[in-house]
Amino acid sequence: MKKEFFSLFGFATLSATLLIGCADQSGSPTTSTGKTDSTYLASTEPTGALPVGEARGTSQDKQEVVLVGRIGGSSKPFIDGLAAFTIVDPKVPYCSEDEGCPTPWDYCCEQNQVKENIATVKVVNTEGKPVSEDARKLLGVKELNMVVVHGTAQRDDDGNLSVLADQIYVKE
Repeated sequence: MKKEFFSLFGFATLSATLLIGCADQSGSPTTSTGKTDSTYLASTEPTGALPVGEARGTSQDKQEVVLVGRIGGSSKPFIDGLAAFTIVDPKVPYCSEDEGCPTPWDYCCEQNQVKENIATVKVVNTEGKPVSEDARKLLGVKELNMVVVHGTAQRDDDGNLSVLADQIYVKE
């Protein structure tokens, strides 16, 4: 059941990412409010981080991984009700408002590159269960933050990469 949930979750996230382009939306990046939970925040940057695109090509299921990426990939990269979000390889340029994109974190100008350079991050507790709290509040993150995540790789049947993260380091 757990594997089916995460496979379905990964597929749904990737599908939404690929289907959402530059929507006519207004607003600015979400800002974090409230206290963060240091249980999941790393105080120092984990070493040996791979960019998302490289990790998608080399990481095996259940392998320990450290990835670096920018929060984004769709107009809504955060998953409601869970400490989960998508990250995109830093090499993929995000769009700017000058390019007519009110939500630069959706990479609407680079959708073709996003498909092979995206991963889903799911913050999990010590039992490996997803944390049921919004990642923005839990970690103090927002769209386009660069993060380094440490955890265990998970692959679904389509080869999509998720990370069951136990530590997040926020670079910016």
